[in-house]
Amino acid sequence: MYSQSRLKCFKNKGRDQEAMRRRRTEVNVELRKQKKDAGLSKRRNVDDTDEPVSPLQQQNKSSVMSIEEIVMGIRNPDPHMQLLAAQNARKILSRERNPPIDIMITAGVIPYLVSFLTQSDNVPLQFEACWALTNIASGNPSQTKTVVDAGAVPIFTSLLSSPHPNVAEQAVWALGNIAGDGPELRDLVIRNNVIKSLINLLKPDISSTFRRNITWTLSNLCRNKNPPPPFEAIKECLPTFAELINDTDSEVVTDACWAVSYLTDGRNEQIQEVINAGVVPRLVELLEMKDVAIISPALRSVGNIVTGVDDQTQTVIDAGALPLLRHLLRHPKPNIVKEACWTVSNITAGNVMQIQAVVDTGLMSLIIDVLNEGDYKSQKEAVWAVTNFTSGGSLEQVIYLVKAGVLTPLCNILTVKDPKVLTVALDAITNILNAASKVDATENVCCYIEECGGLDKIEMLQHHENVDVYKAAFGIIDNFFGTEDDEAADLVPQADSTGAYDFGPVDSPNGGFSF
Repeated sequence: MYSQSRLKCFKNKGRDQEAMRRRRTEVNVELRKQKKDAGLSKRRNVDDTDEPVSPLQQQNKSSVMSIEEIVMGIRNPDPHMQLLAAQNARKILSRERNPPIDIMITAGVIPYLVSFLTQSDNVPLQFEACWALTNIASGNPSQTKTVVDAGAVPIFTSLLSSPHPNVAEQAVWALGNIAGDGPELRDLVIRNNVIKSLINLLKPDISSTFRRNITWTLSNLCRNKNPPPPFEAIKECLPTFAELINDTDSEVVTDACWAVSYLTDGRNEQIQEVINAGVVPRLVELLEMKDVAIISPALRSVGNIVTGVDDQTQTVIDAGALPLLRHLLRHPKPNIVKEACWTVSNITAGNVMQIQAVVDTGLMSLIIDVLNEGDYKSQKEAVWAVTNFTSGGSLEQVIYLVKAGVLTPLCNILTVKDPKVLTVALDAITNILNAASKVDATENVCCYIEECGGLDKIEMLQHHENVDVYKAAFGIIDNFFGTEDDEAADLVPQADSTGAYDFGPVDSPNGGFSF
């Protein structure tokens, strides 16, 4: 294996492995749309029926009240009127479309509803108020803040230990909505010491919906960045998530996997804590699932882990992830292909042995396929996989990649507008030409680049408005295409029986090449 100093010298612009790995903050915005990928950060408890889903008996069903009557009833000191009004408030706030959250806030009912949460001697009222506040907290940040400002968080936290499961479950849901609002309220919920209480609720005999709500709320406590949650607090959840990703309920598994993806989206120390929890084999196993809702967070988690150091990347390889990535690179969902390419790009930022494992599994031929015919977002990630491969790979590995046909799609992508993609693609071409110069194959590679239209594109990029792009393009022209005195015929490489270009004699290492 190459020494680190030797490897760094070979890599383009002296980049080391850590610099080549790409954390979430450096990847395309599309990769970070967690609201789309992970489901909603807030959820309303929608009741499509007119039947009260509450501890109320059948005879306590209420007639429909107007908003004015609801407000008057909530303000009424009569417990019976309060209950009827709270139930009606819950119903209209549970409507599928346009619930009157702002009207209820403006009417000043929030403090009353929060006070009802403490009525332990009137469990139906407690429950209805909890449900109504849950749906108000599912609104926009200003709406959620009215619930928080009324002092609901400590009371919701206390209700987690309610002897009535339906009240405790509704409190879990409310806290999940508040935590899902963003980092500030998430940390407020964490400071109220809810994590241990939530974990303690995960008993074998609870309902499936209760288990789902607890898992989702715990996931929201791990969610959001800028800043991330205090890791020392939320790592307490890791053993629980290690169990939940093995649950028989697909919704529980999905939310637990998203939580793991949030926890791995950070420093290497965080990644190691997740690895130590023993979740990697199961995450890799989940990559085989047919349900995209599970594959997405499992793949995100695996992709985050391989942004770590080589040893952390190796845990994913040792768990058998590479063969499964073959399938994901051909997945019918473009977003899965994109994430799989991003994952491979971080593995090819590893050491030579890890790059060889990628080669041996046949992943690079699929990366080239994505470069040729994938959607643009996937192609951008595939370019990174190629550049990291050519930056950190051995000479033999780079030659293998060229013979596999990487140059044509690499040159074709030089017509895109994104300066970052252009820079990365030009880096890959520079790396390949540098490798070719070490085995006296520069002329052959240059000729192929010219024949596939790459030279014209690179020449055009010398006039690009982006400094990095035109410098990279100029460097290629100046260093490798600077002379025009050679006869064109002398530059034409010979093709073998398959039509692949021959790079001429290359001194193989003792024992031959490893591929």
